[in-house]
Amino acid sequence: MARYLDVHPDNPQPRLLQQIVDALHDDALIAYPTDSGYALGCRVGNRDGRDRILRIRGLDDRHHFTLVCRDFSQLGQLVHVDNAAFRAIRAATPGPYTFILPAMPEVPRRLLHPKKRTVGVRIPDHALVRELLDLLGEPLLSSSLILPGETEPRTLGWEIKEELDHEVDIVVEAGETPAEPTTVIDWSEGYPELVRRGAGDPDRFA
Repeated sequence: MARYLDVHPDNPQPRLLQQIVDALHDDALIAYPTDSGYALGCRVGNRDGRDRILRIRGLDDRHHFTLVCRDFSQLGQLVHVDNAAFRAIRAATPGPYTFILPAMPEVPRRLLHPKKRTVGVRIPDHALVRELLDLLGEPLLSSSLILPGETEPRTLGWEIKEELDHEVDIVVEAGETPAEPTTVIDWSEGYPELVRRGAGDPDRFA
């Protein structure tokens, strides 16, 4: 059964954050709130966690995983960002955007799109996530918690606990969560291409 942790959304309790980080270091898979609905997350090196995310979401190996970063400097260590993308992405983050970019060699190949060698990156505007990432000291391998047959991410922790009680290890509750997924911008070819219109305004990249 999944542990259910009720964390304050603006002032997360350090004791509970440490419990989540300890579990992640033990290769736990968590369901956690962001500024655009719930997501599934685990450490980048957690191979089983990656496979569990694909299984829960009913996806194949072509799925673009997202590396959720604490800040822009951490993001810049994971993907190639040219000058034009640098300015635009920096101005839009933190926020409800996911950017698809060519991955640096340090990113494990199993996390990349098999043909493009790209990966998604994002910096959420959510106090709990920022503090969790700061304590963890590394990005989270993540994917929106959109279940098969659905189009929007889950928003209620207690519903996730009931439905995925034996699929995830921790459900983090932190109050009301927006229902709209991130806006996805593919910048892997040197220009912005809208992949999914979501919570973030895509017109700023037009």
